[in-house]
Amino acid sequence: MTEVTRNSTEERVAPVRNAQLTIDPTFTIGAADRRLFGSFVEHMGRCVYGGVYEPGHPNADARGFRRDVLELTRELGVSVVRYPGGNFVSGYRWEDGVGPVGDRPRRLDLAWKTIETNAFGLDEFMTWAAEAGVEPMMAVNLGTRGVQEACDLLEYANHPGGTQLSDLRRKHGAEDPYGVRLWCLGNELDGPWQVGHKTADEYGRLAAETARAMKMIDPSISLVACGSSNRGMPTFASWEATVLEHTYEHVDYISAHTYYDPSDGDRASILASAVDMDNFIREVVATADHVAAKQRHRRKLKISFDEWNVWYQSRLQADLDRRGWVEAPALIEDDYNAVDAVVVGDLLITLLRHADRVGVACQAQLANVIAPIRTRNGGPAWRQSIFHPFALTARHARGTVLRTEPVGPTYETKRYGEVPVLDTVAVHDEETGGLAVFAVNRGDADLALQLDLRGLPRLSFETHTTLAAGADPAATNTEAEPDRVTPREVTTPTLDGGRCSVALPACSWNLLRFAPQP
Repeated sequence: MTEVTRNSTEERVAPVRNAQLTIDPTFTIGAADRRLFGSFVEHMGRCVYGGVYEPGHPNADARGFRRDVLELTRELGVSVVRYPGGNFVSGYRWEDGVGPVGDRPRRLDLAWKTIETNAFGLDEFMTWAAEAGVEPMMAVNLGTRGVQEACDLLEYANHPGGTQLSDLRRKHGAEDPYGVRLWCLGNELDGPWQVGHKTADEYGRLAAETARAMKMIDPSISLVACGSSNRGMPTFASWEATVLEHTYEHVDYISAHTYYDPSDGDRASILASAVDMDNFIREVVATADHVAAKQRHRRKLKISFDEWNVWYQSRLQADLDRRGWVEAPALIEDDYNAVDAVVVGDLLITLLRHADRVGVACQAQLANVIAPIRTRNGGPAWRQSIFHPFALTARHARGTVLRTEPVGPTYETKRYGEVPVLDTVAVHDEETGGLAVFAVNRGDADLALQLDLRGLPRLSFETHTTLAAGADPAATNTEAEPDRVTPREVTTPTLDGGRCSVALPACSWNLLRFAPQP
């Protein structure tokens, strides 16, 4: 469709992009589980040391926790935090990180080629998690360790008392059990880079044995089996199928991990990253359901998407190669721009769209390492561009996720072929009657979105918040300019008979909020 503009001297033909979206509360997907808004703290780079924990910092409390990072974590709306890894966990001895700090050993961390001081461990993390108001998600080492060590950790953390390990926890100052409900059975053990890398059969059998034993200690826990490290692994899908044939009856989730790299400058493709995530989820669900059918299980397994983000991965090897064995070096501290923020917002839309089958999700990581929160040792903390779509989605995606089928233009990408310009999801809060619509315009031109909300009568348009790449898509937030990339509120149209038209800026993430009329 074209728009013709005439004046006395010229005739100009310019493209006009339009899209339509009808929202009806009858077509539901599932509840927007709070666990979808998780994060990840790994002993990697400055995520722990200099991130969440920095004794001696002017803003640190008596326990060494950075209060500025705690405040930003709460503002971000994080619900669950996965710990202590990641690749780190595959060589980690959990008992190194409990008890008097002065007695803890210094170890070589093979995952990230650093020296681990163990000044921050399980006890500190659990105290920090309680202070931050987040649910802990613990990972056990199934790389270099096995069933007994996982059971020992669970006994220390969750058993009330009267045994050697539970009484040791009490001796260390935690009288009450930590009550950790979510547990990961290792991490990325399909990857040859992983310490303790295993075949699917090797891992599947070990994970099943560990799961059985852990649930003997605490039947209330939920367990996550390792899925593929990413969709591009040569063993993808066959890994999931084999692992689940061993573990399906014993676990509650299968994990999925993915990162999207903008390093090649292909903006059209990076903006369509959610298309890949969407396919990834569908394929893991199909594989899990195949195993369920084969083994006659009625229960539907869910996905724990416990690592996801934008990551300039081409920088990692240089970070690892330029130094020796040191403590907490700066590692993959990516500076995120406005386009990256739009991509992150779109990935959150995808996770919500699969709320019926994705039960947990953790953005990697929380502080400094490919993170929404950045800090300087001894200095301030600030919000990266990707902080904002996460915080606003976590705050307003409450209630039931509704199915949306937008109609609109498409564009061509090198990685994913032809993809829609518009991506959307809606969440209806039955308690308040409110509606939140999340929309991403991946295109390079403004988009006129025609909204039909006649299925939800008596709503009024409350706010339209947008984060657009605009004239400077490479803009980032820095210590000197911490608010350069932030969302802004724009003029909201009036609903007329349940319909309205909303302008979505080019390359933008948008939150449209509707409230019931008094």
